[in-house]
Amino acid sequence: MAEKEKQDDYRVDIGSDDKIRPFSPPRPAVAPVLPSSSASPSMAILSYCGASIMMTLTNKYVLSGLDFNLNFLLLCVQNLVCVVAIQAGKTTGMITFRDFKWDEARKWFPISLLLISMIYTGSKAIQFLSIPVYTIFKNLTIILIAYGEVLWFGGSVSPMTLFSFGLMVLSSVIAAWADIQAAISSYGHDAAQTATQLSTLNAGYIWMMINCLSSAAYVLGMRKRIKLTNFKDFDTMFYNNLLSIPIIIMCSFFMEDWSSENINRNFPEDRRNNLYLAMIFSGLSSVFISYTSAWCVRVSSSTTYSMVGALNKLPIALSGLIFFDAPVTFPSVSAIALGFVSGLVYALAKVKQAKNKITSLPIASASSQSMRDGFGQKS
Repeated sequence: MAEKEKQDDYRVDIGSDDKIRPFSPPRPAVAPVLPSSSASPSMAILSYCGASIMMTLTNKYVLSGLDFNLNFLLLCVQNLVCVVAIQAGKTTGMITFRDFKWDEARKWFPISLLLISMIYTGSKAIQFLSIPVYTIFKNLTIILIAYGEVLWFGGSVSPMTLFSFGLMVLSSVIAAWADIQAAISSYGHDAAQTATQLSTLNAGYIWMMINCLSSAAYVLGMRKRIKLTNFKDFDTMFYNNLLSIPIIIMCSFFMEDWSSENINRNFPEDRRNNLYLAMIFSGLSSVFISYTSAWCVRVSSSTTYSMVGALNKLPIALSGLIFFDAPVTFPSVSAIALGFVSGLVYALAKVKQAKNKITSLPIASASSQSMRDGFGQKS
């Protein structure tokens, strides 16, 4: 059909009555535009998955050190690197975001406090738990956000979504049970070591529970606050990181041990340079994640993006098994597989729910609909 249209453009019609119709010269041929890598959905998806994996691995590498207890310092370095990187991107014209304004900062400051709570508790959780368990338990945040939307934004939960929630809870229970069984089997001959390992896991589960609650509060609060400021992705990143830095610095100085002995224990000489590089790289990874997520939405559909978010959990969990000493047992692998399936079912449920909204009349309130429109691509 396309080839026929091209032929029609260059065809000269001669009537049967021997009258020659006015001839218009053919238009010059335009060379076809080759697709660039920036317009490739597969490249965007691979970049997003790679950035997510690298940030998780670098955070685990830094936090898995012996008695590492400078979590606020890690977060401060990450936020500083993020602000410097996006400001450099704005200076060079690669990205754009609005200039700093005190009035907007005042409106956004409560969200930054929630962000600090989320990233700090997340750092503590991944410090005590393996990457697969952390990734699986992170799915529980989706349940809290979904029911928060039902309570405050007029959302709804379909039967298929509810089924995916059940799979998420089941996968979390299996993952916790596998972790506890692995600890008992590894240290069963020594009651003291077994008790120490179990107490470490219990601390990780508590931090994970707090992280799920704070993550849900952050997302729900941001969905409400963003309508007041009309922030875009890089606006949100700029204000979040910039406003968080002073609070994190104060928390680090007042709550963490800055003695030379503790600094040397957290940054041993044989790993010091690698740790510094990992902290900087994790900050750059956070910028890359935001950029690649926006890239995915731009070159693909929101359906594809939601699927990528669900499928991305599998390589992140597997990376923990490959690069760290996470126990590889049948229950742990089953928990990863079930968590992957639950995420996939949830993504399919959201796609189906979105299609039903398109084919039905809008009956939700204007405020709840605007909230969903502003964040529909990230739900």
